[in-house]
Amino acid sequence: MHRNRKILSLALLAALAAGGCSNMSQSQQSTLSGAAIGTAAGVAVGAITGEWAWAAGGAAIGAASGYLVNQERQRQEAAQQAAYERGVQSGKQQAQQPKN
Repeated sequence: MHRNRKILSLALLAALAAGGCSNMSQSQQSTLSGAAIGTAAGVAVGAITGEWAWAAGGAAIGAASGYLVNQERQRQEAAQQAAYERGVQSGKQQAQQPKN
């Protein structure tokens, strides 16, 4: 019974935390989402093994993963934007060249 209360409490806390994401940056949301997923995985392992330190470890690993995934997403978006800008500039230069 005590174990079920812990699991229910953590699930409720995760739901409340997810509701407060509206004013967060994309990086903060990704980090929090990763932490929540990692915590949930850690709680599941902790429920099986009886060692609740798994929840803290899962939260830390999840937060780091969420942050790193967001950084990679931002890097890819910047590279795509730069490629788009190069294409626009190339198209403008070609349009300005006199036709033979």
